[in-house]
This record gives sequence, C-alpha cells and structure tokens, in this order.
Amino acid sequence: MKVLRTLLIAAALGSAPALAVTYTVKAGDTLSKIASVYRTEPAQIMRLNGLRSTTIEIGQRLNLGNVTAPATTARTVAPAAPRGSAFVRSTASRFLGIRYVLGGTGGRGIDCSAYTSLVFRQLGINLPRTAAAQWRTGYAVSSRNLMPGDLVFFNTTGRVASHVGIYVGDGLMANANSYQGRTVIEPLFGNPYWAQRYVGARRVLS
Repeated sequence: MKVLRTLLIAAALGSAPALAVTYTVKAGDTLSKIASVYRTEPAQIMRLNGLRSTTIEIGQRLNLGNVTAPATTARTVAPAAPRGSAFVRSTASRFLGIRYVLGGTGGRGIDCSAYTSLVFRQLGINLPRTAAAQWRTGYAVSSRNLMPGDLVFFNTTGRVASHVGIYVGDGLMANANSYQGRTVIEPLFGNPYWAQRYVGARRVLS
C-alpha cells in the first residue's frame, strides 16, 4: 500500500497541472510555437480567440484555455530561430516594384511602414501602422549586430523614425523608397543619404 501511495504521489508531482492560461504575445512568437510550449493546438487557440488566421500581434493577449503549464511558471516561449538572409530577402522581394504612395496601404500604392507591415505579415507578425509606432516594437540592436529581418529606421523629416526599412543582409535593406517611387532593395550604410539619416534598428524577429 505504501509503495502504491508513493508511486501515485510521484506521478502527481511529475505531471504539470492543467491551468486556465492567458498569454501575452512577445517578439518572435508564432501561434504554433505557443501551442507547442503549452501542449495544445494552434486551431484550438484560434477557436478560443476567434482568430481567422494564424497572424498574431506583439502585445496581443491570447486565451489558451485549460492547458498544461510549462515546466516552470517563469518560462516564456523560446525565441524563434534567427531568420536567414535568403529567407527574409525572398519574402521582402515578393513585394518589390510596388508604387510608392505616401499614406498608401495598397491598391494605388504603399508607403514605407505599409511595406514593412506587408512583409512581416507574411512572417506571421502584425506590425503597427506607422514608422514611429514600429520604432517602439521589439528591442533595440546595434548597427554592428544587424541581422536579416531587423527593422532599420531613419530621420528624413526632422523627427526620429520617419522612415523604416528591413535589413536583408549583406549591407542591404528593402524599403518603399519615395525618391525611386517604388519598393526596392538597396545599400544601407553604403548609401550616404541613408547612412547620414540612420537612427537605429529594432529586432522583432528573434
């Protein structure tokens, strides 16, 4: 009897409890990654939250229902593996040549922040609408440590973060360029115009 009781106690201690969990989306999270950590299914999270797609936003609160808690309550969803330059560049390249229109979000054209939002939506992340708001997402990274997928920001109008692009590796960035009138990939620091107006970078993919 004592042996049976010991086994039952050990089994109870070794299993994580099922808890009603609300999770706040962080940079690098995807629906499948969150579901994997909490041992549920993406489709279940979508049903609980009325989601029509797997796209989630940083800061969004998700009802995960009664799920198995991670091994430690302090644990957070592991950051996504860094995106390779080929992956990021191919995604950004899908939307090259689109006409630049200030304030545009589609149809007749798009502006810089609409372009970054469009590319990141393909990566499962919703960015805020404006360059200034995107400047407040993710976390800051040094120009010496840029990785493909980092958002790069510029002061082109006398205020911080008036223009945004996406670093795609090899010293290049993808952006909606008003001077060229379309979305392009071009040198970042190799272009004096951008080098002189660069103000920083933020990492949303990690």
